[in-house]
Amino acid sequence: MDSFWSRLPRPFFVLAPMADVTDAAFRSLIAEKGAPHVTWTEFVSADGLYHTREPRSDGSVVYASDAENPLIRDLRFTEGERPIVAQLFSAKPEMMRYGAKLCAELGFDGIDINMGCPDKTIEKQGCGAAMIKDPALAASVLEAAREGAREGRAGGLPVSVKTRIGYSREDIDGWIRHAITMRPDALTVHLRTRKEMSLVPAHWELMPRIVALRDEIAPGMPIIGNGDAEDLDDARKKAEASGCDGVMLGRGIFGNPWLFSGRNLADIPLDERLAALVELAKRFETLAPRKSFHILKKHVKAFVKDFDGAAELRGKLMQTETAAELENVAGTL
Repeated sequence: MDSFWSRLPRPFFVLAPMADVTDAAFRSLIAEKGAPHVTWTEFVSADGLYHTREPRSDGSVVYASDAENPLIRDLRFTEGERPIVAQLFSAKPEMMRYGAKLCAELGFDGIDINMGCPDKTIEKQGCGAAMIKDPALAASVLEAAREGAREGRAGGLPVSVKTRIGYSREDIDGWIRHAITMRPDALTVHLRTRKEMSLVPAHWELMPRIVALRDEIAPGMPIIGNGDAEDLDDARKKAEASGCDGVMLGRGIFGNPWLFSGRNLADIPLDERLAALVELAKRFETLAPRKSFHILKKHVKAFVKDFDGAAELRGKLMQTETAAELENVAGTL
């Protein structure tokens, strides 16, 4: 399939999906401050999307409104975020098929399947990193996503996969080989095992083996490395040293929506940083159904640091409960 993946520069840099971080409010701000080459949504349960359907007496189905369905809220995006990929998770092919169809109808540029999340509640559903232990199911879920995407849009959408190098141990010759053999339109590899979580440095030294496997099995498939890339310079060095096509950045975006612009955070004036935080809070409040303002506090901690008086201001901002209150406190600096 000819898709946006084939038109990206090499190397390219993409925004990682992070629950309660890369929501629609923060993604739209990032797009304005310096957009990545590709944006991911937070991961969304395909099962949850399916179960929000409401059957009518005539047998047709009406979908829950935005006000009723928080999962649809998580799939909102702006044109400035394109190309944008919806990340879904499910261990049920029929649910993944439905979720992919819906995302195609919503206008996404691609779909990504999470096969690496280590959260126990996700794994208990057979999803995320649990799929590493069930390669046959992983292949079935991927194929179901492709089918759903074709149902939702003529020609379908590219379907990619994000995973880890193994479950309890590195398994490049087993699991990663299988993942490449499934031929997703792109493959993101978090260079740690599920067991390692994020407790050890990412194993970038393993990426050349993964690239070699790709060249053997599916030449041209984009391989994206994930883990410990601090900024664009670091990501570029990792790509050049390892041979991967792109690098996914996550934690570096905290407090720094300018990450993909290449601007040095230390050079951004404090008033500009606080203005961005206030704008984020205002956008956060427009999400429907509303999310707890407490979720925004992780951004407060990230934006308000490394300057004289940061601790005092951060303490005051952490006590606010609305965007208006946050703006008033920020304006007292």
